[in-house]
Amino acid sequence: MNKLLLPAVALSGVLIAGGWWYNSQSSAPEVVATATVTDSAIDIHPLDMPLGNPEASVVVIEYSSLTCPHCATFNASVFPQLKENFIETDQIFYLKREVYFDRYGLWAAMVARCGGEDRYHGMLDLIYQTQRDWAGSNDPADVANRLRRLGRQAGMSDDQVNSCLEDADKALELTEFYQANAETHGIRSTPSFIIDGELFSNMPYAEFERVLNDKLGG
Repeated sequence: MNKLLLPAVALSGVLIAGGWWYNSQSSAPEVVATATVTDSAIDIHPLDMPLGNPEASVVVIEYSSLTCPHCATFNASVFPQLKENFIETDQIFYLKREVYFDRYGLWAAMVARCGGEDRYHGMLDLIYQTQRDWAGSNDPADVANRLRRLGRQAGMSDDQVNSCLEDADKALELTEFYQANAETHGIRSTPSFIIDGELFSNMPYAEFERVLNDKLGG
């Protein structure tokens, strides 16, 4: 998915899920930890929900939009193999970071994050698996309702999901984080990947495996 990145000030006028509106100035994202890799250091933000070994020699950052069909395909076909062969074997440290090309992608991310770190990655899977069902509507209210149903399906209450969708401060924080990351890493399409400090576009598993083995010195 290739689109112009929407500036945070523009997003503040359209990212509305349930009647809230916000206005604020951007601020630099907070850093809570640093993962050291061979050629660079990756800052770990409180909004990150990492997977794998934080002491690994290679860090992978995935930038994806929850409304991007290519990202859904990557999550269903390539990512499970990466998880099995590189993440669960502690060879790499993996960060999934969201890109917000549209308000629906932001709302989906807010629902994914609603259950906390324990549910986040499972919610991402559910949101990607059902992307065609909720992301295709032209009616924002319908999209929000379908995302609420996904939250309920994952065991969250209506009050919990509504509270997350109506959290203007969190929406602004996520938008600013996305903008800072996109500028820092030159993200212009999704999915994109920063592997050991180097930018890569979407690729099949065989190519991803080759790149990771090269970075790992295998």
